[in-house]
Amino acid sequence: MDHPLNQYHYDLPDKLIGREPANPRDSARLFVYDTRNDIVTFDTFKNLAKHLPSPALMILNDTGVIPARVEFTKDTGGKVEGLVLVNEGTDADGNIAVIATKQLIVGRTISITEHSFTVMRQDGQKFFLKPDFEISLLPSILEKYGTTPTPPYLGTLAMSEHDVRERYQTVFAQEQKSVAAPTASLHFTETVFRSLEEKGIETAHVTLDVGLGTFATVKAENIEGKFLHTEHLKISRSSFETIQNAKHSQVPVIAVGTTATRTLESQVAKLLNEKPETISTSTNIFIMPGYDFKIVDHLITNFHVSESSLMALVDAFLQHKKAKKNILDLYAIAIEQKFKFYSFGDSMLIL
Repeated sequence: MDHPLNQYHYDLPDKLIGREPANPRDSARLFVYDTRNDIVTFDTFKNLAKHLPSPALMILNDTGVIPARVEFTKDTGGKVEGLVLVNEGTDADGNIAVIATKQLIVGRTISITEHSFTVMRQDGQKFFLKPDFEISLLPSILEKYGTTPTPPYLGTLAMSEHDVRERYQTVFAQEQKSVAAPTASLHFTETVFRSLEEKGIETAHVTLDVGLGTFATVKAENIEGKFLHTEHLKISRSSFETIQNAKHSQVPVIAVGTTATRTLESQVAKLLNEKPETISTSTNIFIMPGYDFKIVDHLITNFHVSESSLMALVDAFLQHKKAKKNILDLYAIAIEQKFKFYSFGDSMLIL
């Protein structure tokens, strides 16, 4: 039996993979699809505001990327690369989760310079490490010794670590807890935000700390159970109130990216019906065709990897909007027009 995501297979010429970000950020191209009249137009991201309704509320994910890829030294002197899953926090015993490129032995010690960890247990791909230092020091250790974990499909980038840290990060990023950027937001600049404000488009932030699951293969049980990897999210009381007011006033909500979309749609019951409060929880929502979107009215997103859960989410949104074109139709046009794909690629707006 075919995997259900096989329907989202497409072939992308290698030259259309965005291997470096647009410079300046808002010079990225913008693919606009108006589902109401089935019209596709092309523009530049700098002109985003002119395509949006007014008034409107735009929701952005303000998570930040931490340089979570590090080289550990084993107590035998050998080296092993690991990705520290900061987004998952610590477990009940104060251990941190790490994906390592080589097998680690439970009970042995590994270190980052003078900072040591004991390997406590293994759970599938993950190893759980107990630090011999205050866990609050971990972010500064990663800042000093880590590198930015850009997606594996980008390969080795022709950019310095300094430049990657700046460009694989949104201009409005707050606390750094993610191992991947909310890439739909990478094109925003102060110029774009000014143009949104001038048009009467309000912005509000939510937080979803992006984990390794963004790159993970979707398995049959994910599809059957309609769940993905679990990620922590936070919606401040102020953003909660702003979102609720917009929905009650029938002001359209524009989600920037699949992470903001998953954050909003996972909290529908609270956002529509409950008294505003700070929400701090987690979600593993898997949005597939047939899903009825309750919060998001318009979507800004990048062009995603073939056969991914992200493509399923975008196609679900197109079906929800009763669009005449599906995601593969749109991607075929984008390829023909030589749009750049993936994390450093161009942008799509679905109205």
